[in-house]
Amino acid sequence: MAGVETAERFKGLDDWQVVCQFLPEGWEQAARETGALRRTRGIKDAETLLRVLLVHLADGCSLHETAVRVRAAGWCGLSPVALFKRLRAAEQWLRWLAERLWRRPIVPTVPGTYRVRAVDATTVQEPGSTGTDWRVHFCLDLANLQCDHFELTDAKGGETFRRIPVAKGDLMLGDRAYGTPPGVAHVSSAGGDVLVRITLQNMPLYSASGVKLAILKRLQTVRLGETKKWATWVRSGKQQIAGRLVAVKRSVQATRAAQRRLRRKASRNQTRLSERTLAGAGYVFVWTSIPKEVLTASEVMEYYRLRWQIELAFKRMKSILGLGHLPKESAGSCRAWIHGKLFIALLLERLLEEAEAVSPWGYRLESVAQSLA
Repeated sequence: MAGVETAERFKGLDDWQVVCQFLPEGWEQAARETGALRRTRGIKDAETLLRVLLVHLADGCSLHETAVRVRAAGWCGLSPVALFKRLRAAEQWLRWLAERLWRRPIVPTVPGTYRVRAVDATTVQEPGSTGTDWRVHFCLDLANLQCDHFELTDAKGGETFRRIPVAKGDLMLGDRAYGTPPGVAHVSSAGGDVLVRITLQNMPLYSASGVKLAILKRLQTVRLGETKKWATWVRSGKQQIAGRLVAVKRSVQATRAAQRRLRRKASRNQTRLSERTLAGAGYVFVWTSIPKEVLTASEVMEYYRLRWQIELAFKRMKSILGLGHLPKESAGSCRAWIHGKLFIALLLERLLEEAEAVSPWGYRLESVAQSLA
């Protein structure tokens, strides 16, 4: 009797049909094609399976609590072990769902404008781990603050622009991990531009005649409050990409803080910190291939500040959705859990986007359109 009452109470709070409006076309059929729903014993269809998985992934419930909740709601009656197997089998389906949410048609850009995209990666650790076990590579369209690409790799999957599909007119923003000649060449070959922070070691710069430049000497001429720029070239194989090195000098307090971070990192990794690296910490310098007619040196630095939006996106996913620490151990269940979390994050983006123009009646008219007859 109590179970029936709970099920009735759930019906009153159920907005599942609203959520279904934002799911990609063919999501139910994909459950069978990807192997998530090979048999219907215990779970009758793809809709029930997804709802059960969302209780575990979105609500942060344990497998045992999830089993109790879905049984009380009258959806199905599975044990925690059976739910775990269902989650593991749903890995490719959850990945498919997440990918379809960001693979939306790209609106053609207006001539003379750019699609500004921030690229970064965040790590996810397994229980008891002291390092990086999984890495989520993420690309954020800064026009709407929504994900337009992601990729999940293990700890060996390095951060690089080469993981991101680039289109003509894209302006790719990245931190120091992305400031490498092969990554810049990848973006340039696709017709895009980069605005990326660099290090003294990872991306050597050259003059028009091919002479390697002493970057630190140039940086030392920058005064506090001044933005300086130099025409430079990046070389990757036979490819040469023209651009600008743009730099500003840090305040004394900011310089000391940056140097403390470098010392802590060197101590952790048991490596020796060079005086050249410490001196470079007194400046923030980026390299961009954007023409000066499009962005001035000061505007380049202002645009780089926009990259912080992707850091905020990671913080939201980790604090609200609990993406940071895995409750799983096997590789298959880890991948399924992370893809499920990404799917929920992207689904929430679509729901929030729709909520900006929410209708008082609570649904899209075209979704329930019926003939007058």
